[in-house]
Amino acid sequence: MTEETAQRFHTERFEDYLRFERGLTATTTSAYAADVLELISFLESEGFASPHGVGLAQLREFVYSLRETGRAASSIRRKISAVRSYFGFLQAEGIIDGDPSELLEGPKARRALPAVLSEAEIESLLESLQGSDPLTLRDRSILELMYATGVRISELIGLRIRDLDLDERLVRVVGKGSKERIVPFGSVALDALLAYLSEARPVLVGDRGEGAGTLYISRRGRPLSRKGAWEIVRRRVQAAGIGKDVTPHTLRHSFATHLLQGGADIAAVQEMLGHADIATTQIYTHLDRGYLTDVHRRYHPRA
Repeated sequence: MTEETAQRFHTERFEDYLRFERGLTATTTSAYAADVLELISFLESEGFASPHGVGLAQLREFVYSLRETGRAASSIRRKISAVRSYFGFLQAEGIIDGDPSELLEGPKARRALPAVLSEAEIESLLESLQGSDPLTLRDRSILELMYATGVRISELIGLRIRDLDLDERLVRVVGKGSKERIVPFGSVALDALLAYLSEARPVLVGDRGEGAGTLYISRRGRPLSRKGAWEIVRRRVQAAGIGKDVTPHTLRHSFATHLLQGGADIAAVQEMLGHADIATTQIYTHLDRGYLTDVHRRYHPRA
């Protein structure tokens, strides 16, 4: 693939998304990138110079071409998964308006339950960030806010100071498809934010001004990147001695799971997560069978 083609199809940004937001391994990222490269080759043969204008019909033709060449079902399943991830990424980044892969047929597979941290592990992680240096104050604020609100990593790095309502403890989040939502956060996250804003952020920005208005700043005074935020989570989890494979999305999963286990209404959790379909939120109820049992016993008239 030429550099020009990579730019037109945004492949480097897609790989960053897979590694630093989805938290996929290098092996899986490479496999997905290869699958998307095969898709791009097909699209170019069909006259497309970019993902703009690609529809469901073209994606179905791509899948048909895979079947005609005798690809194994498992290989086709992975390629369909890569295609869905790719177009989901393009839509979330505002590169395309709609996702043509939403109705792309593929073999049914059982959805894996997301990994979560226990409340004790969350407490251990957050309490491990002790210190008053700018980077520690920044990192604690990031982790506290991610767990307090369930924001995606792409949403976190896109936050601006003006998105915060510190008096009401609310944050305006711009999610997938540029949809906005308002999410509350608690007093602990507020304290971490105030410490970061007053004591750490001015030091990180300095007199460079590159991060003006952006909430989270790198050590070089620039807006924090997706990769930078991912590395902060990885490094802090490792320092806290947590043995699980934790990504930024793990904090989002933990946020939703702990709310539901605590008795929160699923529709409210759906709103805070920014899920368009409540079925996406319902997966978190399967993480704890005790939650379902409790709901049944409390609300069913013949329980």
